[in-house]
Amino acid sequence: MASTSDIRKGLCIKYNHDIYKIIEFLHVKPGKGPAFVRTKLKSVTSGKVIDNTFSAGHKIEDIRVETHKFQYLYNDGDTYHFMNNEDYSQIQLEKDSLDTPELMKEGETVTIQINTEDSMPLSVDLPAHVILEVTSTEPGVKGNTATNATKPAIVETGAKINVPLFINEGDKIRIDTEKGNYQERIKD
Repeated sequence: MASTSDIRKGLCIKYNHDIYKIIEFLHVKPGKGPAFVRTKLKSVTSGKVIDNTFSAGHKIEDIRVETHKFQYLYNDGDTYHFMNNEDYSQIQLEKDSLDTPELMKEGETVTIQINTEDSMPLSVDLPAHVILEVTSTEPGVKGNTATNATKPAIVETGAKINVPLFINEGDKIRIDTEKGNYQERIKD
């Protein structure tokens, strides 16, 4: 058993007869009244995100997980195929169990958390950022730069990302996988 002081991003817990992964949390100590922890929980079975508040010191049932490195191979429809980098075994996961599948490039190494009790995959964690090539975008118009102007671009995985006006087709860009935002252009 863990308590609210053990809450951290990525922790998997049992809550309301389901398994949830903590995707956001905030410890709050109001001037009046007891402290509490505001959390955002994502169900690993359905992908549904809920908000929940735990009072300070509340006991939570955490789940023992192992993390393994897997290589993303391909997808066919809503099923994504991964290969374990150590023993070359393969697993398939549904699209709704992945956070940002549109940013995964074939051959990308990801971290998969596996429940030690029943060997079921719980979640897939991408690297903090990925580097993808822009396959199509409209040219930027000069004079439209009064503020931080952006334009839509489609990258090699099919994801649509807003990028600055100076980005052209063929440019490689770094994308933050947590928020899905453009970070910088990569020079070759």
